[in-house]
Amino acid sequence: MSKRLIDKVALITGAASGQGAAETALFVKEGAKVIATDVNTKLLNQHADNLREQYGDVILPLKLDVTQEDQWADAISKGVDKFGKIDILVNNAGIGVTDKTSGLTDSTVADWHRFMDTNAMAHFLGMKHVVPVMKKNGGGSIINISSLASVQGIAGASPYTASKGASRAFTKGAARDLGKYNIRVNSVLPGWIVTPMMQAFTLNKQLLDSLIDGIPLGHLGDPEDVAYPVLFLASDEAKYVNGAELIVDGGQSVRG
Repeated sequence: MSKRLIDKVALITGAASGQGAAETALFVKEGAKVIATDVNTKLLNQHADNLREQYGDVILPLKLDVTQEDQWADAISKGVDKFGKIDILVNNAGIGVTDKTSGLTDSTVADWHRFMDTNAMAHFLGMKHVVPVMKKNGGGSIINISSLASVQGIAGASPYTASKGASRAFTKGAARDLGKYNIRVNSVLPGWIVTPMMQAFTLNKQLLDSLIDGIPLGHLGDPEDVAYPVLFLASDEAKYVNGAELIVDGGQSVRG
């Protein structure tokens, strides 16, 4: 069976753990070279070392705070120097809902900016700096990780919901702008996925049971359940998919 990302170079943010780590491992397995970025360099380097042992010199781990434009420019420059191009950008890094996330009236302006900067503005910054590279390549694929919250909302997490909604809308506008350059822009909207970000929920049995009760498949998703749809959108199999939003939620949105 042929590898689905052979000769492709991807930049993945938030690659040290959770969905980003799963996407990085799957992309490398499928033949891609990966510029793996995160602010947690210790965990990122451990993940990169493990992948190098299996696949060789196919991964470049870099520190990247996705809210800092100069760090985006630096990461993309180093990635191109290492691998020659960038075909795929996965805007995966983000901050999520916790059991202590503030609701609408309890949120501060700082809370609002923290969510919007990390979950929305960072997608803009990554695309701004990678698109010129993709134009030189003759095309590319960009996948923005939004959230089911952008469709349904989450009570007690208005700033988070707004940030993911901004990413979802931005994806559609960018898809219209960039299609003429053969650059596809799509979003993935995960539901409840078991990641370190979800620990506060999974350790609370009553809360966990209530979440599972709303999912027709009867369980939370794994990071790989998101990584495979991202792989599809990154690959040439999705060459006519642009501006789409792929919900990965075990059927939660069907129940409303």
